[in-house]
Amino acid sequence: MKWNRSNTIALANGSCAHCHGHGMRVVYRKNEAPCDCVFRAIFRACLSRFRECVASGAHTGSVSWEFCGGHGGYRTYSRKHEEYTADFCLVSRRLLDESEHSLFRYYFLLGADWKLCSRQLKMDRGTVFHAIYRIEKKLGRAFAELEPYPLFPLNEYFAGVIRKQPGMSMTANPRPTIQLPLSA
Repeated sequence: MKWNRSNTIALANGSCAHCHGHGMRVVYRKNEAPCDCVFRAIFRACLSRFRECVASGAHTGSVSWEFCGGHGGYRTYSRKHEEYTADFCLVSRRLLDESEHSLFRYYFLLGADWKLCSRQLKMDRGTVFHAIYRIEKKLGRAFAELEPYPLFPLNEYFAGVIRKQPGMSMTANPRPTIQLPLSA
């Protein structure tokens, strides 16, 4: 994802002390980087879609028919809800270390409150919440910057947008140019 102000301003927290609701903050006096509140918003959007997919788990019978890349315009079947839940869990498992993943599993996936998490993981209240914010930031950035198909934006993931390489022609068969002799 290309990070600029137009991509981040809608996700930014209006009361953020770092970016003041603009989504970008200045680092090293001249460069701009997305604020942590943007990454947390991305994570929360992905988490709410994950919970929707899990809640509709008993009623998922829909299979989508999608285009695949290639010259022949191949199509394939997919179950987007199941794929999304698997991608969400696998990216989280690969990115987080063991203690972070335990907290992620208890707090976000199983829905435990902070008291139960702090008692189970033997942490105090402040440590639990700081770890939760770090997890949200880390996974939000990963979900947005995952290559070649990120989990965020959600509409691109579920709509089956085909990403083309830069410089590739959009036409399958370009018209041949006809060379006419100049002399008559």
